[in-house]
Amino acid sequence: MAKPHACTDPRHHVHDAHGFVAAVERACGERGLRLTAPRARVLGLIAEAGQPVKAYDLLDRFRALDDAGSVAPPTVYRALDFLLANGFIHKLESINAFVACHHPNAAQHSVPFLICDRCHSATELEDASIVAQLDASARALGFAPQAQTLEVHGLCARCAQAA
Repeated sequence: MAKPHACTDPRHHVHDAHGFVAAVERACGERGLRLTAPRARVLGLIAEAGQPVKAYDLLDRFRALDDAGSVAPPTVYRALDFLLANGFIHKLESINAFVACHHPNAAQHSVPFLICDRCHSATELEDASIVAQLDASARALGFAPQAQTLEVHGLCARCAQAA
């Protein structure tokens, strides 16, 4: 049996937001991308959250850090678009929220998520076989997949034990 990837451990998440932003800055430098101050701030807020965070919550947190409080929604949405397009964050479609990707050096990739409906934790389930099987099944039907979103809702182990 293959050893599970660290991302399948529910305790695995970004523990050091500053270090995560620094890793993304290095990745941007290697890829010739520009991590602007607003992009870095939004990324840091996502990493600090420790659980999925919605865009308007990010906007509120960004405004709280901004002396003038004048940050407009397009600033946050443009930052999110950049971070998503370059694989630094994931969007959880079913709850319309964002989480940091555990692999800041990887390109954009599809991963299934396990989302706890009680504590709102999201576990990035790093399992290439699931992604490959969905892709192969779609192609076998003549479908040309362009993106995958697989989100499983339920209770994490801690919440299930408490129930």
